Amino acid sequence: MTAEGRDGWRTPPREQHPTLAEISARLKVTRCETAANGVATVWLHRPDRRNSWTARMNAEYRAILRALDADPAVRAVVVTGSGNSFCVGADSRALSGYVGTKSYDPGLPDDAAEPGYGVRDEFDADMVWHYGLRVPVIAAVNGACAGVAVALAAFSDVRFAVSGAKITAASPRLGLPSEYGLSWILPRLMGVTHAADFLLSGRVVDSDFLAKAGFFNAVFPRAEFAEAVGDYAAQLAAASPQAVTLAKRQLYTDLLQHDPALSVRRSKDLTGRMMTTDDYREGVSALVGKRAPVFGPA
Repeated sequence: MTAEGRDGWRTPPREQHPTLAEISARLKVTRCETAANGVATVWLHRPDRRNSWTARMNAEYRAILRALDADPAVRAVVVTGSGNSFCVGADSRALSGYVGTKSYDPGLPDDAAEPGYGVRDEFDADMVWHYGLRVPVIAAVNGACAGVAVALAAFSDVRFAVSGAKITAASPRLGLPSEYGLSWILPRLMGVTHAADFLLSGRVVDSDFLAKAGFFNAVFPRAEFAEAVGDYAAQLAAASPQAVTLAKRQLYTDLLQHDPALSVRRSKDLTGRMMTTDDYREGVSALVGKRAPVFGPA
């Protein structure tokens, strides 16, 4: 039986794509580094424009995440911004160019990377593709975050922020509707009441408010932020990469369904399969030996 029939998701075919080393020289508005512990950090990198979003940034970000997801040595990804801003949304010069047009064109090239595509049809769209990635993605919102950047954070797996960071959907104040699936994801993260306030008013709120609303997992003072995010990312990277991927698949597949019994049956089936793996043997051995487990690559 195929993975699609048993689990509700597909295993995309392994294809050859450019590695991070191969694309790094072409990166202009993003940066990426990988650490020995399996944590990769991606920076949205237009500090002179407060990391405002452009078609090129979108294309580069997609290419980086595809390369990282294909690298078995990478176990967690942190996305943040250069300087003291995360991303202030679409570049204002680009927004001006849309005045009077009748359709939205993100400006991506025809050969733009499609990270996370092919796992479920529901994940094959802008930003939602984060759900199809093998690796967990942590949004480290280190400052102002607006518009499309809110969607990027929302569709990441875990979200942290600097205390006091200013956040806004912005779209109502631009004469635009809710964008990039925020009307679907925000009620699921922080409830309809908070989502309605945030999306309908377009008002600026701070990260502390959004943490209380359930959007952020935690906020930290700026002096503690990088270390706190790094420590958490290291914890994710130390877990079984196979188990993390399966849990991620379960989480977002079940989010689309309303069948708790199916979720239980699927978890039992997956548990049985994982019990035959080296990761499970190592996990049990480490537990019995009272030591930290050391898992192999994905």
